[in-house]
Amino acid sequence: MSAIRFQTGHVGINVTDLDRSLDFYRAVFGFETVGRSDDPGRRYAFLAQEGELVLTLWEQGDGRFAKDRPGLHHLSFQVDSVEQVEAVQARADAAGSKIHHGGVVAHQEGAASGGLFFEDPDGVRLEVFTGQLADGAVAPTPGAPTCGFF
Repeated sequence: MSAIRFQTGHVGINVTDLDRSLDFYRAVFGFETVGRSDDPGRRYAFLAQEGELVLTLWEQGDGRFAKDRPGLHHLSFQVDSVEQVEAVQARADAAGSKIHHGGVVAHQEGAASGGLFFEDPDGVRLEVFTGQLADGAVAPTPGAPTCGFF
């Protein structure tokens, strides 16, 4: 039997306020809106980067993201450099996002990778990381991966 190679397509997120979430994801990630519906009871938006669908937002949420329920733990995006991670941090700060661990940190002690761990307006946990972190970067939780949001 030949192996099937899977690759993540797009990710869909339930949101409580479509306009607020669109503002956030466009400001922080620079995504462009490539589709949208404002029909009552059917509000959604499709967000893309360079013409490729990345994220869909569905105004079907109520309350905050439930971290204590089975489901999505966090959504991660990779970038090429620590400078790009820092640029995202500046945008996330400007958008009023909750930043975890105080800013850019290593994935674990001694790791050459790391990034920024933060939340969207509904509390969905997000990560923007690079494999090009500076040597000696600090990990906030010894013995546990930073992306665990411990």
